[in-house]
Amino acid sequence: MEKRSVPSKEHFLAWDKEYNHLKWGGPASVRNLQAYLSSGARVLDAGSGNGRYLGEISRNYTSVGVDVSLTALLSSRSQFSRSRRFAEHIGASIHALPFKSGSFDGIICYGVLQHLFKGERETAVREFSRLLRKEGLVFFEAFGCRDMRCGGEASSPAEEKTFARQNGIIYHYFTEEEVKTLFSEFEVLELENILKEKIFRGEPYQRHMIRAVFRKPEPD
Repeated sequence: MEKRSVPSKEHFLAWDKEYNHLKWGGPASVRNLQAYLSSGARVLDAGSGNGRYLGEISRNYTSVGVDVSLTALLSSRSQFSRSRRFAEHIGASIHALPFKSGSFDGIICYGVLQHLFKGERETAVREFSRLLRKEGLVFFEAFGCRDMRCGGEASSPAEEKTFARQNGIIYHYFTEEEVKTLFSEFEVLELENILKEKIFRGEPYQRHMIRAVFRKPEPD
């Protein structure tokens, strides 16, 4: 039987190096959460990085941030200290989360699943389902396959529309159908392709993001 190649963990370790030179980009909007979640709900920022979303989540919700990079978490804690807000910070990968089942009302996962291999993405989504209470929500955003950046050196192991960058981080570009398949056990509340034109050196290019809201169904 042919032995299947499995991903190394180098793409996880690369994030500490990446966050050593990433600058704080300021807070990022999470207004769409307020349309679905009541104030005080418990929300997990899965792949919270240096806290751009987590800081905004903490304004209205009981918030927990988890990230594989301890450097990112240190930066996030510093931002929270300066703003005098609070969120729990935990170092872990999103495909092996150290929480009890049914711990959260909502999970935000923006720009994170695109940096995992297929098996890791599937495991992460199963973890989301485990951690959510009934009718809990996942707020998802990731790169789409029509993005100007889709291409480059193939990842190792090779997977479709998955590329390796020089910093050691991998980039996967989703199709809409792939997102639906990944979250097939969830109810789709919103799913949209966001296409924007970007001018680079006088030439027009397209940016493509896929954004969605999924709900965990009630058990049969």
